Amino acid sequence: MASTQVTNRLRVFRFNNGEMTQQALADRVGLTRQTIVAIEKGHYAPSLEAAFRIARAFGAGIEDVFGYSD
Repeated sequence: MASTQVTNRLRVFRFNNGEMTQQALADRVGLTRQTIVAIEKGHYAPSLEAAFRIARAFGAGIEDVFGYSD
């Protein structure tokens, strides 16, 4: 599976939020654990809506969690 140009700091944010599991994050933002895994590994770029939901789950701005390299 090809990587995306969208980067993320999900693992860091999960660890810094009580070592949140991928499943707990998925449940909180309404995605599957498999989707969180794919996003975290850089295999899948989340929709804008999903990216906002993930960032807000951590109380962070979207650009704190996600980046884009062109």
